[in-house]
Amino acid sequence: MTVTFELQKLYSEKVPMTSLKISKRSSTKRKASLWYFILGIIACLVLLASGEKFLSYTSSDKYCMSCHVHPVPEQNWKLSTHYNNKSGTIVHCVECHLPPKNHGYIYGKAKHGFKDAYGYYLKDSASINWEEKKLLEKAKGYVYEQSCLVCHQNLFPVTLSVNGNNAHLFYSTSKEKLNCINCHLYVGHYDRYVKHEKNTGFGITESIPSVLFKEPAKISRFENFTEQIPGTNVSFDMIAVPEGSFNMGSPDDEPLRKPDEGPVHKVTLSGFWMGKIEVTWDEYLAFFKATSSQGRMEGQAVNRKNVDAISGATPPWGAPDQSWGKGQRPAITMTWYAANVYCQWLSKVTGKKYRLPTEAEWEYACRGGSVTPYFFKGDPGKFTSEGFFRKIFKPDTSIIFTYVVYKGNSLSKTEEPSFVKPNPFGFKNMLGNVAEFCSDLYQSDTYKIDSLGYTNPKGPYTGTERVIRGGSFKSDARDVRSASRGYTRTQAWLVTDPQMPKSIWWYSDCIDVGFRVVCEPDSTIH
Repeated sequence: MTVTFELQKLYSEKVPMTSLKISKRSSTKRKASLWYFILGIIACLVLLASGEKFLSYTSSDKYCMSCHVHPVPEQNWKLSTHYNNKSGTIVHCVECHLPPKNHGYIYGKAKHGFKDAYGYYLKDSASINWEEKKLLEKAKGYVYEQSCLVCHQNLFPVTLSVNGNNAHLFYSTSKEKLNCINCHLYVGHYDRYVKHEKNTGFGITESIPSVLFKEPAKISRFENFTEQIPGTNVSFDMIAVPEGSFNMGSPDDEPLRKPDEGPVHKVTLSGFWMGKIEVTWDEYLAFFKATSSQGRMEGQAVNRKNVDAISGATPPWGAPDQSWGKGQRPAITMTWYAANVYCQWLSKVTGKKYRLPTEAEWEYACRGGSVTPYFFKGDPGKFTSEGFFRKIFKPDTSIIFTYVVYKGNSLSKTEEPSFVKPNPFGFKNMLGNVAEFCSDLYQSDTYKIDSLGYTNPKGPYTGTERVIRGGSFKSDARDVRSASRGYTRTQAWLVTDPQMPKSIWWYSDCIDVGFRVVCEPDSTIH
C-alpha cells in the first residue's frame, strides 16, 4: 500500500511540471507567430508602397511614350485640346486609355500592359497597320466611356452650340449604345485633316481646269465607250455587258456563305453598260460643284419632276475623303439618295439614261461568267483572317491581293483603280475597295420569293434599306465573295451628324460605301 501511495504521489506531482513545460512552449510559439504576423504586415506595407510607386511610374506619360512607338502620338497629344487648352489642364494618357480607379483600373492596366509588351517586344512596329488602329471600331477598345464621363460631367454647358446640344441630347436619350468618341474620336490626338464641323469649302474652292469637254460622248453601237461630262475635263469608261443568263446567289456548300444568299436561281438580263470603276471623286465633285446647295437647309425637298430643278448636296461635315486624297479614288460618304440624284444629274447633262445598277446586274457583271465564290480561284475558308489560328498561321493570299482591296491589304483606306487587276469582263474593284449601292430594296428572303427564274429583276417592292454589294477595304475575305450581300444602315450611319433633321446627302458614320453607274441602251442602239 505504501509503495502504491508513493507512486501515486510521485505521479501526481509530475503532472503539473509537464503542463508547465507545454505552457511555456505554447507561449513561445505565440510570440513567434506574433512576430511573423508583424513582419508580414510590414512586408505587405512595403509591397503596397512599392506597388503603388510601380503603378504610378508605369502610368506616367513618359513611360507610356517609351513603349508606344506608333507614329507621333506625343506630338498629336500635345496639339490636342487635352493638352493645349485655355485652362492649362493636362489630360494624361491613362486618364483616357484606362478605366477610372474602382472601375476595373488594375484589370485594365494588366490587360493593356500585357498586349503592349507583347507588341513592343515580339512584333515589328513597321508591320502594324496604324491606319486601322485609328478607326473608331478599334479605338473603342482603348478609350473608356466612364473615363470620359469622370471629367465631362456636365454635358450641357451654357457655351455649347445648338448642334452640340442636339448631339448630346441624342447621346443621352438614344437606345443605341453610343460612345463619346463617336463624335470626339480625335480630341485626344489632334489630326489637322479631321474637323467635325460644316465644311463649306469642300469641292467648291478647288480650281477648274482650262481644257473642258464641250459635249458628251456620242454612241451608235452597243460597245464600250468613254463618257465625257460637258463643262469639265472629267471622263470615265463604260463597259458593254451583253445580254445573258446566270445563276444568282451561292450554293449551300459555299464556304462562309450567309442565309440571305440563297437559294441559287436563274436570272436573265438585257444588255447594259456599267462603269469600269467606281464613281471617282473627280466625277462626283463635277456634280457637287454644279449643283451644291450652300444655303438650303437639310430636309428641304427638291422637285424632281423638273430636271432643270436638280439641286445637289448641302456642304458636308468634316472631310468626306478622310484626307486620303480625291482624284481617282472612289467617292465615299454620300448617301444612297445622293448617289441616286447624281445619276439623275448625269442623265441630264449627257442626254443618256444613267442609274444605279440592280442587284442582279451587279452580280452578273461581277462574276464575269464565273460560278465560283470569286471570279478568280480561291477558297474563302482559306482566305479568311477570322479565327485565332488564322491570325497565327496566315494563308497564301497572293491571288486575292491581285484582284481585291480588302482588310488583308488595304491599310484601312481606299485605293486607286491601278491597285488591282480587272475581272473577266474588264471591271475593277467589284469585290472590294468600297461597297456599292444598288437600286434594289433589301430583304433577307428576296431569293426565296420565286426560285424558278427572273428576267431583269428589280428587287422587292417593300423595304426600308437598300442593297449594297461587293465588300470594302474593311471587309474580311468572307464578305468580298461574288454572292455576298449587304444593306444600308441609315440610322447607324448618321449617329454623329448633329443636324436636326439629319443630312439626306452625307453619312457621318460610314466611310466605306460608294457606287458605280449603269447606262441603259435606248431603242436605237444595237
